[in-house]
Amino acid sequence: MLHTIAPIVENKPGVLVRTAGLFSKRGFNIESLTVGATDNPDRSRMTITVEGDEVVLEQVTKQLNKLVNVIRVSELLPSESVGRELAVIKVAARKEDRSEIMQIVSVIRAEVIDVSPRSMIVEMTGSEDKVEAMVRLLRQFGIKEKARTGKVSMARGATAVGP
Repeated sequence: MLHTIAPIVENKPGVLVRTAGLFSKRGFNIESLTVGATDNPDRSRMTITVEGDEVVLEQVTKQLNKLVNVIRVSELLPSESVGRELAVIKVAARKEDRSEIMQIVSVIRAEVIDVSPRSMIVEMTGSEDKVEAMVRLLRQFGIKEKARTGKVSMARGATAVGP
């Protein structure tokens, strides 16, 4: 089972390395990791997705809370949060395929951000499932390159994880 946790950490050099190192030392695999500064320039917010059962989640949370630079760790339950991912995909685009690619992009509510004689770059934001659907649809044309951010999540309603 995938779990999403959102640690608030001090915005200092080395915090990301120490946090990621904790996972590797314990043998936990990070499925995705995003990090960025919050409204408070002294704080950063991470969104970490990890595979495992409740025991793994508990161990990860305990270990993160032991790190000096970690201020708070919250779990973001799927039913109580919203998660999105950004994907940028370069797809082979022959002249005769461009209109079909544009139609797929339009239906998925993505956007073409670059066009060259032999390729197009598509940008989309959505759930992991939606990104995967776009990748499957574009694969038939030939994906030349793909970059994905990993999931960024936020609790629904008035609940706030940080600053």
